[in-house]
Amino acid sequence: MGSSNLPFPVELYLGMALAYAVTIMSSYLYLAFLSVKELKAYLKRNSFENYEVLLSSEYAPFLSIIAPAYNEGLTIEENVKSLLSLNYNHYEVIVVNDGSKDNSIEILKATYDLVPLQLDKVGSIPTKTIKAVYQSQNPAFNKLIVVDKENGGKADALNVGINISKHPYVVCIDVDCILDKDALLKLVKPFMETSHKRVIATGGVVRIANQCIIKDGRLIEVNIPDKLMPRIQVLEYLRAFLLGRMAWERLDGLLLISGAFGAFDKEIVIACGGYNTKTVGEDMELVVRMRRYMHEKKLAYTVSYIPDPLCWTEAPESLDIFNKQRSRWMRGTIETLWEHRIMFMNPKYKLLGLVSVPYWTFFEFFAPLAEVIGILATLYFILVGMMNWHYFFLLMIFVYSFAILFSILTLFTEERTFHKYTKVDDFLKLLGAAFIEPFYFHPLSVFSAFKGYVDKIKGTHSWGEMTRKGFNKKL
Repeated sequence: MGSSNLPFPVELYLGMALAYAVTIMSSYLYLAFLSVKELKAYLKRNSFENYEVLLSSEYAPFLSIIAPAYNEGLTIEENVKSLLSLNYNHYEVIVVNDGSKDNSIEILKATYDLVPLQLDKVGSIPTKTIKAVYQSQNPAFNKLIVVDKENGGKADALNVGINISKHPYVVCIDVDCILDKDALLKLVKPFMETSHKRVIATGGVVRIANQCIIKDGRLIEVNIPDKLMPRIQVLEYLRAFLLGRMAWERLDGLLLISGAFGAFDKEIVIACGGYNTKTVGEDMELVVRMRRYMHEKKLAYTVSYIPDPLCWTEAPESLDIFNKQRSRWMRGTIETLWEHRIMFMNPKYKLLGLVSVPYWTFFEFFAPLAEVIGILATLYFILVGMMNWHYFFLLMIFVYSFAILFSILTLFTEERTFHKYTKVDDFLKLLGAAFIEPFYFHPLSVFSAFKGYVDKIKGTHSWGEMTRKGFNKKL
């Protein structure tokens, strides 16, 4: 069947699909170009950096690390050890047990010799009831404070930590994460370097820890996951952090600091009212709200980003847990974009309103919906015998080839920069995952994101329980 004989709906469908694909691919390539350029500049600036000087500096910012915990009994001992053994002098660790149903609080009490602590005052952000506050009586753990509270969700737990924190900067982290020993030293540098703009938030790269070897809260050996799903997520995270967020930082249009690991100016966080407990995307929503606040107050500011691999976390290995996670991510995106819809194409918010928010709307929020519509339209045209297979397969080959080449570019960038995966076998595993991803992982991601739309329409508000397997501790 020739294209001139195609019914108009088929021509329109193929044309729109091609136009959307070219647009989103072009944006990915442009962001990748900016990311690589910024990565080179960052590595050049920091190639001779002596972080030991910062470690001993009296001007190093004082930090409060806040780690919400809900049913984290499998990993909480290792993770708290990791937080207490970081290369940094001026910090406290606040672990907030958010009404866990497992033995998390018992493990913490036994491991860290906790005793009740009476606080003189707490902050003003409304939260659920605090049951008890503990502090370790072991001098080796004198930086540790543990809060036991009623369940209120991650955002509420973070607000509790902010309320009782003593220091001007808060570092919010998932308690299941393992940090590199110099993570805090690298994370606070932007707060000390920038003088003409106030740094209100900074974040770092998150990597996948599945199959990695952890001992005493330290990452001992980096490995590629044996299972396919977390292995592809390694590739996905590399793309997002190395070839995505680095570009947005260069443009000063970053909308998201990963909830797994980010630092914030506490004064601005409190001025904005703390984390929003009515959204499941509290990390993105807070960053957008802080940026909106600074724009509306006409205050010079920036949001920074560190490309170093600073934080390692456990990725979902089961389809059920993955589905819950990605559905929640989509619901969080929808809630944030709707809450701050006034910013969309609004020149008052400059690049944020004219580029960042529209990009997230068209390519993060709308993309899964567009794919589902495309799949349904394709099935319809096939059933009624109207599909032009020549153009269809050309389009599919074009999209698949781009996906493979972009993943190869990501692996090449990782090899030329941080080179965390040193074994040839690991590189080949990731390369193989790149060829499989479009057929296996991507459809699952689209399905999970579409489920997020459905859950949002149904009024689902739950965060979704993320069951952990625990890290590999064998040597």
